[in-house]
Parts: sequence; C-alpha cells; structure tokens
Amino acid sequence: MNHTQFDGVARRHPLRRVGGGALALLLVAGLAACGKGDQKSGQALVKVGSEEITALQLNEEMARSGVPGAQQQQARPQLLASLVDRQLLINEAVKDKTDRDPKVVQAIERAKSLILAQAYLQKKVGTPAKPTKEEVKAYFDQHPALFSQRKTIDMRQLLLATSELTDDLKKDIDAAKSLDDVSALLDRKNVKYARNQISRSYADLAPALGDKLLALPKGQLFIIREGERSTVVTITDIRDTPVDLATSTPQIEQYLMNTRGKEAAAAELARLRAATKIEYVNKADEPSAAGQSAAPAPAAAPAPAAGHDDANARGVAGLK
Repeated sequence: MNHTQFDGVARRHPLRRVGGGALALLLVAGLAACGKGDQKSGQALVKVGSEEITALQLNEEMARSGVPGAQQQQARPQLLASLVDRQLLINEAVKDKTDRDPKVVQAIERAKSLILAQAYLQKKVGTPAKPTKEEVKAYFDQHPALFSQRKTIDMRQLLLATSELTDDLKKDIDAAKSLDDVSALLDRKNVKYARNQISRSYADLAPALGDKLLALPKGQLFIIREGERSTVVTITDIRDTPVDLATSTPQIEQYLMNTRGKEAAAAELARLRAATKIEYVNKADEPSAAGQSAAPAPAAAPAPAAGHDDANARGVAGLK
C-alpha cells in the first residue's frame, strides 16, 4: 500500500492564545523608567534601596495577573514579593550601568515602541461589537463541517526520529499494508519508536488537512514529518460528532469579534499609509503592490479549543 506523506507544518486556525515575554517587557519598562529618574506615583508600600514600590504598581500587577477578586488578598504577598525581586534586579542593573548597554537600550526602545503602537490601536479600534444572534447563526449554517456535520477522526501513530526515516526505510514503509506491519518492520531494523492513539475533530485541524484526511480510506498509511520527529499514521475510524448552535455560540462570537478587530486594525494601517509619505532609501526594500495589501483574508473557521499540542492537532501541509 502506498503511503501518503505530509511535509512541513501548517498553521492551525488563527487567534490562538499567544504567549509572550510580559515579565521581560515589564522589566524593560521599569529599567527605562529608573534609568531616566522618573518619579513613581501612588502610596509607597515597600522601599527597595532608594526606590519605592507603590500601591499603584501592585494594583497594576494584580490586574495583569488575572487573579480573581476573591483570591487577590491571598495572592497579594506573592505579587508584592515579585515586584521587590524585580526592583532588586533593576537596582543592580542601573548600578552596573546595564541600562546604558547599547543592546539593552535598543531592546528598551523596541519594547516601548511595541507597547505604544499596541496602545494606539487598542484606543483607536476599541472592542469590536458583539455579533448578533443572526450573524452567529449565519456563520454556524455556513460552516456545517465545523459544527452541525462535524466529524472526529481516530488515528493510531508510530512516532520516531526523523533521522531514522531514511529513503530505504520509507520504501519499506511504502510496501507495508498496515501500521502493525510498519511496527514489525521497525522492530526488525531496531528503530526506536513510540505508539500513540489520538482523536481529532475536524475543527481541531487546518481546513485543508481536515479535508484531505476525511478523503483518505480507513487503514491508509501516511507520514507526517515535523522537524526532528516523524510520525507514521493510520486512520482507524471517522465518527459523526456534531455540535449544536448553543454550544458553538461562544466560540463563534469570539472568532467574529477577533476577526473584526483584525480587520479594523488593518483598515487603520491602510488609512495611515495612504495619509503618510513613506520613502525607502533603498528602492529594493519597497514592498510590491501585493505586499501592501492592507487587510489579510480572514480565516475560514474559528480557533479550536486549546490543549492539543500534538503535531496532528496543529496540522500539516503538502499532501504528496
């Protein structure tokens, strides 16, 4: 049986929660403030050397932490301790002139510019209007594969190092008739691997991948290559797992609001580009007309629920 191969990793649906260096940005911002001798406002809670930590700072830290109101009093000592630790580091950084290091100065300026740009967009765009019930229903009806006709794909996997997946081994896998045959083959060749069973709904997959997987027959072998890890996969079952409008509404609402926010931000950038003279010193750096497109096309589906870290949850592109 010929196996199908997927090369490279495709993006999952957009609007995934994005992690970041929030602590690093706050440290950088604090370092910049101390380096310039800015005065802090608010009631002083702790004095660390010659610098004060104020109630205003603690309240800001509390707000950023997302601690529920009922737990804020309990979390207060830990958050205050983290502010003290941060100030200790900032004090030492200023003492040994780390704040004057050109790379640090550049990083501070970059962080400030990012914060300022994001703050302007938030102020200008604001919070998008919540979609109406009619809009949510229309989106639900337009995407049956994600909701009313959603399917879940059950798969078995063998995970191995990509370095083991030589051309000769791929030829042998190509001749295998089942995943058990591949397992026996790997055992004979002393190739280390791990077994796994997963289930992914269509909404968890990139649309192109989901369509291709649903088109494959049960028992079809295919290979996912992702960096240092590769996976030999077979589909064991495809089940109907529909979700109703009531269950889908919160997710659809969030997706539509996020999409509106992105479109509003793109429109504001387009307005600013049109109103501002932009001159490139090096003509080769000028973007093409296509690259100047202000509004990226919105995705076809809302973001799936977080929590799937497997390569198949992220999806792969390039069906061969």
